[in-house]
Formats: sequence, structure tokens, C-alpha cells
Amino acid sequence: MTTPAFDRAQTGPAETSRNDASHIDVAIVDDQALVRGGLGMLVDSQPDLTVTVQADNGRDAVEKLRAHPADVVLMDVRMPIMDGIAATARVLADHPETRVIVLTTFDLDEYVLRAIEAGASGFLLKDARPEELLAAIRTVCRGDAVISPSMTRRLLAHVVPMLQTRAAADAGARPPRSPAPADLPSTASARAAIATLTPREREVLVLMSEALSNAEIAARLHLSETTVKTHVGHVLMKLDARDRVQAVVQAFHAGIAAPAPEFG
Repeated sequence: MTTPAFDRAQTGPAETSRNDASHIDVAIVDDQALVRGGLGMLVDSQPDLTVTVQADNGRDAVEKLRAHPADVVLMDVRMPIMDGIAATARVLADHPETRVIVLTTFDLDEYVLRAIEAGASGFLLKDARPEELLAAIRTVCRGDAVISPSMTRRLLAHVVPMLQTRAAADAGARPPRSPAPADLPSTASARAAIATLTPREREVLVLMSEALSNAEIAARLHLSETTVKTHVGHVLMKLDARDRVQAVVQAFHAGIAAPAPEFG
């Protein structure tokens, strides 16, 4: 954890009622006491955030969250007994409404992809700035994902080969040695979902597949960033996608976006 996290004044847990929809209960899961302490100080310094659960391994987190569900979980990846990826899947199976942000010191795509497959709504490095972490907590609680456009594009380098495998299977080719994950959409279902988009929403989806941020899409289409955000929200809703990555996967699978040269 970076030093700024410990520089923030600890104001103590917020006294806002748990029934207040604007208040966010946060769980911190990390096997390092120093990290848990620093994150706890940072979170509790905010009037709308309160740390309600702390755990030092995934299994302990699953058990504690069953008794005391949280709105957002800050989940470390590498922990003893049960790692953060497995714990994320278990927590979300118990509480689908909970949002999980996976934290790691490793900037490795494999962790990001596994976290997303497990249902995480965000992925951050532990050296992220304190304000970025606080913003991420509030963002995922609103139902948005926290994955940078550049990370989205890198993830597609992993996902595109899976899509190609699935496409071959859909076409009746010989079953692949390593089939694509079952949660990837079929070509037919992806095309059917995308057919429900308006022309503008489809245009936004294509630009999302180029890993453009909302601001960059707004500049490209000469729209306000607020309007683009609205279009992105409609795209995610119509495609039943949890985040931008899932939406873009459907765009690639339906053939309305093509992998960049470095993916092939």
C-alpha cells in the first residue's frame, strides 16, 4: 500500500445509518495486517464509507460475509487457505448484489481475466492512489466496472482466441482440445443481443471495442461525455453485460468488431 493511504486522517467509522442508500459498507480481505490497517484507515476517513468486515484469508472472508454482508469487498488475490479469486466466486454466489474489487501487486493479465470470470466488478493495483481506490468503491457500488480501457484491450488479447475456438465449434468443426469457457456467448446469441441496439449504441459499442474511454468516444462522435455514458449504460443493459469487457466480447463474437493485429 502506498504511503498516502496512511497520511489520511482517521476520522473513525461513519455514523451514517446502514439503511441509508448512500452509505457503503466495505469489507477488506488481505493476509497482511499492515495493508488491512492502511486500507481501513483510508476507507473509514470517508463519511459515506465504513469498514464492517476484515479477514486475512478467503475462507474467513466467505464465512464473515455470510453473517455480515457488505456492499463492496476489497479482495487481495494471493492469500493462504483460499485465494481471492476463489473467494470472490464464493462471496458472489452467496450475495450476488455485492461488488468485489480485486487488489494485487501484480500487473498480470491472467489475474484480471480470472477475476472477471469469477464475477469481480473491478481490478486495481495496490499502488493505486488513495483517491482512485475511493472512487473505485463508489463506482462499483453504482453498478459500473473499474477496469481501464487499456486493460480492457489487453484482456481481449486473451479472450479473442477463446472466441475463435467457440466460433469453430459453432460451425461444426472438430471439438477443440481446450474449449472456450461456457459463459462466453454463442455467435447467434451475441448477434441477437446486438440487434436490439440502436445505430448510435452500436456505434458506441464498436468504439468501446477499440478500448476508447468515454471521453475519447465523445470526442470521436462529437457528443458530450454524459451522453456517451448514457449510451454505454444502455449497451450494457441490452447486452446483459456486467461490464465493458463482456460487452466488447459480444461485439467481437458477433463480428461487428475485429481483433487488432497484435491479437492475431
